Amino acid sequence: MAINWKKARGKLGPLAPILGSWVAAIDKPMPMSCTRTYAPFGDKYVKLEAQWAFSAPRASAKLTDAQRAAMQAYAGKAYREIAFFGPDKSGALAFWSFTSDGKQSEGKLTAAPDIHSAAICFEAQMHAGLARQVFWPDAEEGFRWAVESRTKKGWSRFTEHHYRPA
Repeated sequence: MAINWKKARGKLGPLAPILGSWVAAIDKPMPMSCTRTYAPFGDKYVKLEAQWAFSAPRASAKLTDAQRAAMQAYAGKAYREIAFFGPDKSGALAFWSFTSDGKQSEGKLTAAPDIHSAAICFEAQMHAGLARQVFWPDAEEGFRWAVESRTKKGWSRFTEHHYRPA
């Protein structure tokens, strides 16, 4: 069942479609699940709590020894993120993210019409260059979420998840 992808009024209005708890499960190349919960934090912010849970790569997965070793290092471990979405000092909708591996990022709301006309997109300047996270409605159930980096040829996708209500 498709979710109501209607943005609400106010600074936090664009985030209305993703409020709630969501889960995605990925099987390849490394099995993992991710739970994301977006909830109001006072009147001016939305708080994200996300947790990725990784399993060992499948024995049948076609991986190099280095890839298998890197994935095995994450197996059984959780990766967490806390983020806040709200107005920055200029009043623009922004986010501030903090992850369990000590990384931080911040970015601002922008458009991603190349993905979907109703996409919610935030861009951030990272050490390696410009990146974006994009949310858009899934035709059947929940929403899609992707992380991409800007290259000379356009946007290059790192990951894409399909989130369903938890």
